[in-house]
Amino acid sequence: MSTSPSSSAPARPSPAAPPPADGLLSAARRNLRELAQGLTRPSHPPTPLLADAPKRWQRLLPYGVVLVLAATFIPVTIVVLATPYGLPGGLAGALGVAQAAPLLMLAHRPLQAWWIVLPADVVGALVLLAQPPVPHGVWPWPPPVLVAYLFVLLAIGLRETWRTVLAVWLVTAAVSAALHLIAPADRGTGSALLLTVLGAAVLAIGGVVRERDEATRRLAEQETISEAERARRTLLEERTRIARELHDVVAHHMSVITVQADSAPYRISGLPRAAEEEFTAIAAAARESLGEMRRLLSVLRSDGTEGGGADRAPQPGLDRLQQLVEATVRAGLPAELSLAADVGEVPSAVNLSAYRIVQEALANVVRHAPGARTQVSVRAAGGHLHVLVVNGPAARPASPLEAAGTGHGLVGMRERVRLTGGTLDVGPLPEGGFRVAARMPLPAADAPPPGTPSSDASPPGAPPPGPSSSARPTPEDP
Repeated sequence: MSTSPSSSAPARPSPAAPPPADGLLSAARRNLRELAQGLTRPSHPPTPLLADAPKRWQRLLPYGVVLVLAATFIPVTIVVLATPYGLPGGLAGALGVAQAAPLLMLAHRPLQAWWIVLPADVVGALVLLAQPPVPHGVWPWPPPVLVAYLFVLLAIGLRETWRTVLAVWLVTAAVSAALHLIAPADRGTGSALLLTVLGAAVLAIGGVVRERDEATRRLAEQETISEAERARRTLLEERTRIARELHDVVAHHMSVITVQADSAPYRISGLPRAAEEEFTAIAAAARESLGEMRRLLSVLRSDGTEGGGADRAPQPGLDRLQQLVEATVRAGLPAELSLAADVGEVPSAVNLSAYRIVQEALANVVRHAPGARTQVSVRAAGGHLHVLVVNGPAARPASPLEAAGTGHGLVGMRERVRLTGGTLDVGPLPEGGFRVAARMPLPAADAPPPGTPSSDASPPGAPPPGPSSSARPTPEDP
């Protein structure tokens, strides 16, 4: 028994169906539907031209223009239809109003105005066709009708999409061609061709202007977005830099905790077994926290800063302000430092922030007010550390001081002061120059510095203080 090849071979997929024969017709019908939709549906809300202009007279300008157009073309059209073409006064007035009054709609509804103007112009052309020919008369579009229609096309080009503009021109050209075909031999139809050519030019000019304005608007929006993103990126970069610097401060305190917990059984005799285990657990947790902070620092570290010498250098503080001011003086800026001797104990975060604020303020003076005399003052009063940097007018012209996040100076100052819970006041002075005043809180005078043991020593062999005691034991005398 034999099997046919068709029964044994696997079924093969049938070849792809050929494209439909009416593909071109379908595309043509689709394009015609789109053109018809463009003619029947305005592409913009009924908002006037220049509605977003900053000044009131600019927003009112389109209304003034359409009022002038209507006030000009209504009487001119009526007079032209009644005098040279010999239409009765009532008919000329009705046609003139129908053909020119819709110009009042050009400011906000140009396409709707075209719906009225074009049929009115066609009716006027047919009425003139029934009249005897006029010597040197223009048909089918008298001069005022043609010029008014061009203003309508210009408004459409300024407001509508290219699809609508093309549809309007095609309809205009078709109507002009139809009137040219039905015109008798004694009528000159040069205005039909003239309107088709001038209409294409006017629509193109309006569309180009609209596209240019749209591109300008989109560019302004992108610049606004880019500026906001740039400011946000600057802020994030500054916060990351502050976090990297504060890592050293926190790591120092964690190291102190680790050393104190590890050495507690050797410094304090007679500790219970449970207390030794508790100190051991505290030291292990502190070491684990240090490891996590190192991993966090590797995430915050910028590209190219891994292993840099600046990252291993100690964080500066108030004790290095004198060196900073001296370096600024060597750079050509006459600066003076007033550092109070009774500042006392300053928290690490406030100490670092005060130095960075003075550093950024002096850098701004060097960049934007070269040669200006500068006063730097640091003092403690009312439980706060007050940092003041004041410079006079620049000795030579310079660019204005940054104020919108173009650099990291003022942004960094604000973030550092916000981090410490203080306040920052910056701004120009009436007589010229600039002022930077930071106010950061200090701990109470009777509070022990964080991470340091108290000065009260426990007597030899005394039990450790209870959990509610705030005193910390110190190593006993040998």
